[in-house]
Amino acid sequence: MTLSKKRLAAITVCLTAIFFTLFLFLPESIVGHRADQLLLFLPKVLFLAVTAAITIAFLLIVIFKKDFMRWQLHSFNRYRYLLKLLVKRDFVTKYRKSVLGVLWSVLNPLLTMMVLTLVFAHIFRFEIENFPVYVLSGQLIFNFFSEATTQSMHSVIGSGGIIKKVYVPKYIFPLSKTLSSLVNVLFTLIAFLLVFIFTGAEFRWTMLLVPIPIFYTLIFSLGVGMFLSSLTVFFRDMTYLWGVFTMLLMFLTPIMYPIEQIPEAFRPVWGLNPLFQFVDYFRELTLHGNIPDLWTNIVCLGVALCALCVGTYVFMKKQDRYILYI
Repeated sequence: MTLSKKRLAAITVCLTAIFFTLFLFLPESIVGHRADQLLLFLPKVLFLAVTAAITIAFLLIVIFKKDFMRWQLHSFNRYRYLLKLLVKRDFVTKYRKSVLGVLWSVLNPLLTMMVLTLVFAHIFRFEIENFPVYVLSGQLIFNFFSEATTQSMHSVIGSGGIIKKVYVPKYIFPLSKTLSSLVNVLFTLIAFLLVFIFTGAEFRWTMLLVPIPIFYTLIFSLGVGMFLSSLTVFFRDMTYLWGVFTMLLMFLTPIMYPIEQIPEAFRPVWGLNPLFQFVDYFRELTLHGNIPDLWTNIVCLGVALCALCVGTYVFMKKQDRYILYI
């Protein structure tokens, strides 16, 4: 049986309807009280249904195109050393000729946190317990996403010289940028621990689960980065538009202010922001010592998988035309 585009679209629509019905009737022990957050609950259910359907549709493509996927796996295994080299190059180049070198990976988030703390804790006077830790926890997740997607956006265009000369799996380039940003996050975690020590914040065992929200952010950033890198090849203005959008997204994510500052009527809109979900997950583990419930994990994983599937599909669909526009 062949999997045509029309058949795949029909399967995706049917699966969306099925998953929407199933998620709609999940017990309240999982999803919480529906009546209290109906405006937030229904869009999440619809989005998760679409995510589940897209994920299964993507798996069907993988199953029905075994030869293509086998070739991609072979290519990845063959060029994995190039991936390591690109990640190492990005890290070394970033701090080349600087006096403090790699130390800036720790100092930069610390200095930014100090400025934000001075402005928002003392001038705007937000009453948040242990404000420096609160700011740095949001800054860590958001900067990871922003840096990974911004660098991934230019990855294909910036590697035009390599692409024109030899065959290389093109997804290697946005993947290398995302992994380079992950390395920077590991150094930022050192700064985060230093702030915990100097502010006298309470260490909680749930901090051991911090890799989970970072993993969700990694998958989400990779998917968005692949989508943007593909789009930027054909539409160079995307570079400037994304810069404006990330600035807007920064203010729509409660990094420097508490969510309680938002009028209650608009909080469901803030809750639809994927980065808010990742930031809140990270803060629950580090600041409050709570393990987010199953529903929160389903939402975060669903957002990440949806971005990855859509980004990968668009990237693979257009990759053969990149060489004509680089």
